[in-house]
Amino acid sequence: MVLRTHKLGEADRIITLLTKHHGQVRAVAKGVRRTSSRFGARLEPFMVADLQLISGRTLDIVTQAVAKGAYGGNIAADYGRYTVAAVMTETAEKLTDVDGESGTAQYNLLVGALASLSRGDHTPELILDSYLLRALSTGGWAPSFT
Repeated sequence: MVLRTHKLGEADRIITLLTKHHGQVRAVAKGVRRTSSRFGARLEPFMVADLQLISGRTLDIVTQAVAKGAYGGNIAADYGRYTVAAVMTETAEKLTDVDGESGTAQYNLLVGALASLSRGDHTPELILDSYLLRALSTGGWAPSFT
């Protein structure tokens, strides 16, 4: 799951990913900002993709990307959905470790919430509230309502 991207040089981007088994990973996508890029929109925020990475000196390098879930289009078309998705990805980024332990629970929770948001199953606010409560609980901060 692509959480965020940052520009790097003329044509590259640093991609922050949330993975099932390795938590957060930061990688460089070379040439992704060129119109002739082989990655296309597969490395944009809110995208789920299978990536092949090569270990670099400081950051991994993306060599291949295959889209598995394209939630970005439907989410970006509506400002309310976009802001909710941005809050959810930022929360997931804060609650997971960089190159740390497995982020399976947070990953599954985020993918499910973004899929629901993309389909429009419920209002964006309800999806956000549900996601935040579950993400905090998974992270060890379960609220008490008694």
